[in-house]
Amino acid sequence: MSSTWGNNIRLSIFGGSHTGAIGVVLDNLPPKEKIDLDAVRVQMARRAPGRDKTATTRLEADAPQILSGFLDGVTTGAPLAAIIENTNTRSKDYSDLKIHPRPGHADYTAAIRYQGANDIRGGGHFSGRLTACLVFAGAVCRQILARRGVTIGAHAYAVGGVADTPFDPVSVSAAELNALNTRFFAVRDAAAEAKMRAEIERARLAADSVGGVIECAAVGVPAGVGSPMFGGIENVFASILYGIPAVKGVEFGAGFGVAAMRGSENNDPFYYDADGTVRTRTNHAGGILGGITTGMPIVFRIAMKPTPSIGVEQQTVDLEAKRDAPLTIHGRHDPCIVPRAIPVAEACAAIALMDLLR
Repeated sequence: MSSTWGNNIRLSIFGGSHTGAIGVVLDNLPPKEKIDLDAVRVQMARRAPGRDKTATTRLEADAPQILSGFLDGVTTGAPLAAIIENTNTRSKDYSDLKIHPRPGHADYTAAIRYQGANDIRGGGHFSGRLTACLVFAGAVCRQILARRGVTIGAHAYAVGGVADTPFDPVSVSAAELNALNTRFFAVRDAAAEAKMRAEIERARLAADSVGGVIECAAVGVPAGVGSPMFGGIENVFASILYGIPAVKGVEFGAGFGVAAMRGSENNDPFYYDADGTVRTRTNHAGGILGGITTGMPIVFRIAMKPTPSIGVEQQTVDLEAKRDAPLTIHGRHDPCIVPRAIPVAEACAAIALMDLLR
């Protein structure tokens, strides 16, 4: 099992949902970078469980303890290592799942891949709990990027059938993104949040769950970053975004919408702005051509599946008796993962850009 990512920086994540702690190591960060730990804690709180009706009732402080790589307020150049304690676990809720794997979850595939030795408690290393490590790493990277003029922000683009106002892919600004990137349940339209919350509550009361879409943008990234073929912006971003357990789709710019366009509609015309900078009139490309940044905003969306652990009775199998069996899942689970995953999407974008710009 490998949970290491990156080329110019290296990200490693360890632990499981119910182990003593989860942890993260970031290698090759530049030295003497000032890190505001209060700002890190703001990002951790956005993802932390137990703080909102749309989230699991499991309450965790999610307070990172930095073990190395940070001294006197700055990075030292040594590997930055931190742990986040797990303090509110109920492992007995998961004791039956080695025999009766949850539909939609990795219980069955993990049992096959790791010959039954996988840690089933809370989903083990397959749990969304591990995204706290991504948020810590991203909170560090986004501060370094901010000093280079890069701003990242995201919002709930959709929850179930309820949609928010999308970003303007041409003119989305740092101010707009900064208005979102410290908020829980970030949306651009307050009316959309109320409708999304109602959608989530209906699913929760039905002992069910609902999925959605997160839209994220990064501005201030200069033109010319990335590579063609396998080292492109889309490749690097997608490879870490799919590390978020619930992600089932990633699209950039107009995404799958380009399939219904003609070239004359999809192509983004170039022009010189008043400052003599090359820009595009539209941004169907999402700020990326040939795997390389154009200087326009990078815009992408991720599709989040409904939380697979639901209270509705489902059909599964009994791996010991080798027969079909019913399953009712107990425990504490998010009726919708979208609100808490918004800072995770931002964090992944920050880590990806740190790797590309290092």
